Formats: sequence, structure tokens, C-alpha cells
Amino acid sequence: MGLKDWAKRLKSDIPAIFIALKDRDTPLMAKLFAGITVGYALSPIDLIPDFIPVLGYLDDVILLPALAALTIRCIPKDVWERSRASSEGLWADGKPKKWYYAVPIIVFWLVMIWLIVKVIWF
Repeated sequence: MGLKDWAKRLKSDIPAIFIALKDRDTPLMAKLFAGITVGYALSPIDLIPDFIPVLGYLDDVILLPALAALTIRCIPKDVWERSRASSEGLWADGKPKKWYYAVPIIVFWLVMIWLIVKVIWF
């Protein structure tokens, strides 16, 4: 499978993960990973900003696919296949951008800044 095919599959997997998140048959651990994956995918803010050379794009190339793969492994096969079938064309016009999905990333960076300031001044 080429990189282009892999990227297309990932683009269709995120909406399927979103649907599996809402499915009653999805286990709690899979829902937790699905929430993190979908939240990160829809967040307009990256964990590592894109303007940082090389590292900025590594989170999109490594972190998001790794989260998606981990989430898919936690979802039962029948739920995953149902979710995939339901997700066809769900976000055909592009993924929605929701600012409230950025809250965990903003909180992460605020905690990191607070820890750095605490170490330097205290």
C-alpha cells in the first residue's frame, strides 16, 4: 500500500472512528482512545505547531495514524465494520473544525508553560 492510499484510508477511518465512538457496543477503552483520536484530528491546534521545522509535521504523520491504529485495534470487528459502512461520505466536504476540540491541547501547553516557569523561578 502506497503513502497516497494510506492517507486516503486514514481520511476515511477518522469518521468511522467518530461513529464507533457513539456506538453502544464499543468498549469503554476503545471509546476513550476514539475520543482522543477524533478530538486530536478535529482540533484546529496541533500538539506540536507546524511552524517548528520537521517536528511540526511529524505529529500529523506519526501521532495521528498511531492513535487511529490503536483505536481501531480496540474496537470490535463487527462494530468497526458497521461504523465504516456508516461513515461513507460523512465528511466528504472536509472535516469540521471545532474549537472546543482544541481545549485539551491548550490545557496541555498551559500546564507545560506553568511547569517550566515553576522550575525556573522556584
